[in-house]
Amino acid sequence: MIQLKERGNGVNLSPKSLCRGDEMNVLFATDGSEYSEGAARFLTKFNISKGDTISVFHAISWIPVMSEYEHLYADFSSLRKEVAPRILEATADILKATGANIETAFAEDYPDKAIVERAVEIGADIIVMGARGLRGIGSHLVGSITRAVSIKSPKPVLVIKPEQWAQEGNLKVLFATDGSDYADEVATMLASLPFPGSMELTILHVVFSTLMDIPERYALEVEDRIKKLVATHREQESRYSDEILDRAFNTVQGTFPEAEKLRKYGDPSVEILDTAGEIGADIIALGSSGKRGVRAMLGSVSRYVLNHSKCSVLIGKS
Repeated sequence: MIQLKERGNGVNLSPKSLCRGDEMNVLFATDGSEYSEGAARFLTKFNISKGDTISVFHAISWIPVMSEYEHLYADFSSLRKEVAPRILEATADILKATGANIETAFAEDYPDKAIVERAVEIGADIIVMGARGLRGIGSHLVGSITRAVSIKSPKPVLVIKPEQWAQEGNLKVLFATDGSDYADEVATMLASLPFPGSMELTILHVVFSTLMDIPERYALEVEDRIKKLVATHREQESRYSDEILDRAFNTVQGTFPEAEKLRKYGDPSVEILDTAGEIGADIIALGSSGKRGVRAMLGSVSRYVLNHSKCSVLIGKS
């Protein structure tokens, strides 16, 4: 049940009308699949400037061969190296529409490892990639390489799913915050990314109450002392939730003064996905880990949302 829905005040400004002080460096990871090319077409809708750089990167899978067929590996490797420039060129041709400076590179290594290392090497601000590669399946689950990059990358990762390839109208983003440092980083990033047109932003905080196991109808029937305890605790949770929502809104209001603030109660994984469906979100933005997270690893909520979201997912890193 929605407990809070509040709209901030201010003049409606789109990110396009704002001036970003720093040039953006995007690493676009491609495998030549329709998922990568669809993600590239989606990225062309962003307000990327001529001063920005998109580095198109392709990793050739490195598989050691230790058998009587080892002599064939050199031939396979040679063929892959001939195909790699064609993959890079096809993706670069799509991204030229952004007007950004386009660079291309490829490496022979384990793809997830190569993508993360390349992003660090070039100082990328964000990694962008399609949700599923050549081994994709007919579901919303992301592929193993996409998942591995999202987990290991110290850089923010935008995973674009097929539902957004033909996205039209205002872009709708659901920002799920838990008040952690990771979430604060996402808020800062949202305020600086060159989103297309007049983006609609909804800020969501899900309260996972310690009293969730006590059904409302039973909580109201217990003795007065317990009722007061329950009421006090829920009041504290609501107050803390307000603080989290206000902090996130204060960070993004210069870019999105009409962002909505929304509070729900329940399991964050479920409520985030349900809310994304309710508002028709194109992108869910959330931190890589919450306050119980492990450094450089995805938290359980982030991992669940990445795997099960129908829409694209932006994972911020601290």
